[in-house]
Amino acid sequence: MAARRSVAHLTRTAGALAHCPTTQIRSFATPVPPVTQNSVGSKGPTAMVFLNMGGPSTVDEVGDFLTRLFQDGDLIPLGRLQNYIGTFISTRRTPKIQKQYAEIGGGSPIRKWSEYQNAEMCKILDRISPETAPHKPYVAFRYANPLTEEMYNKLFEDGFGNGKGGRAVAFTQYPQYSCSTTGSSLNELWKWRQRLEGKAGPGTINWSVIDRWPVHPGLVDAFASNIEKTLAEYPEERRSKAVLLFSAHSLPMTVVNRGDPYPAEVAATVYAVMQRLNFSNPYRLCWQSQVGPQPWLGPQTQTSVEEYISKGQKDLVLIPIAFTSDHIETLFELDKEVIGESGHADTVKRVESLNGNPIFINALADLAKSHLDSGISCSYQMGLRCPGCKSERCTESKKFFAGAQNTVAV
Repeated sequence: MAARRSVAHLTRTAGALAHCPTTQIRSFATPVPPVTQNSVGSKGPTAMVFLNMGGPSTVDEVGDFLTRLFQDGDLIPLGRLQNYIGTFISTRRTPKIQKQYAEIGGGSPIRKWSEYQNAEMCKILDRISPETAPHKPYVAFRYANPLTEEMYNKLFEDGFGNGKGGRAVAFTQYPQYSCSTTGSSLNELWKWRQRLEGKAGPGTINWSVIDRWPVHPGLVDAFASNIEKTLAEYPEERRSKAVLLFSAHSLPMTVVNRGDPYPAEVAATVYAVMQRLNFSNPYRLCWQSQVGPQPWLGPQTQTSVEEYISKGQKDLVLIPIAFTSDHIETLFELDKEVIGESGHADTVKRVESLNGNPIFINALADLAKSHLDSGISCSYQMGLRCPGCKSERCTESKKFFAGAQNTVAV
């Protein structure tokens, strides 16, 4: 069983880096509702670009997705033979992972949710920030369609850049910053910006970045409201004793020891959510999707569930705290492996992902408006490299997005 999980987890390292009461299986997440737009602004347009790892929308896209994933040195460093080894690994993994995506409905729902969340956010922004409207939604995935290059060319088609200028906001959908996730997406965005627009100057797109938001009140409220709904499923006499297990994608300790801010920011989200819940339940933070023999940040989510059950604690609530929508880490790893193999699918439950939660959508709009009003290019934290960082691409990317005056120790 451990070997089988290891194979499955290896293909999901990108993440680091919807409800049946007995099985907790969500066939293809919650159907995405239709989007309506209401652009009535006086200035703009403003491009709102959601950054995320993405996922194959169909089983046929799995191979290309895995190839891009394993060829990303920011995510999985494989040395000078990165492209060769990455292609080899992805080719071997593809049939196995295709079966997993088939089990969750034939593909990842992350594109549908990302496009929906962004479009609904833009609808709100057009109303509350008319001075920067109309706001146009775009999605740029790191490993799946629509890729960053495709998004950038779509910006050109829609009248941004190419001598016309315009403003664009890169809005990471990883609330907690990691060099392997947001960092990798921004490095990719910087790469295509340099290739397609060259040096900054008149007529090029003016980029700014929302690079982290781990304790935004709306994010915290969205998580807390979903937790409260799941806790309500337990009998009242057991409810306060259910253990909350916040689960986030793990990182290799080599990355943690390099100084990646992700563990601290995830912990900050967890603590803020527990404050919002008035510390109603005992809780722990655990980490999922570890792979390979090297040490990873722990404890592991599956091991934590098994250990608590062995101690007699069977009321366990899993909260995917670092994900903003359903994808394979929630629908397959948590639902089918962790819960499905626990032997107690009636008492081990998973909190619904944020998906179309209106509290979350409003939080996104609030974040975006605050950023647009601030006039800043990114958070002050983004200008600081990790103490052990050796990546020159990271250096140049930070200099571009943060500006030379805001970069520290580069």
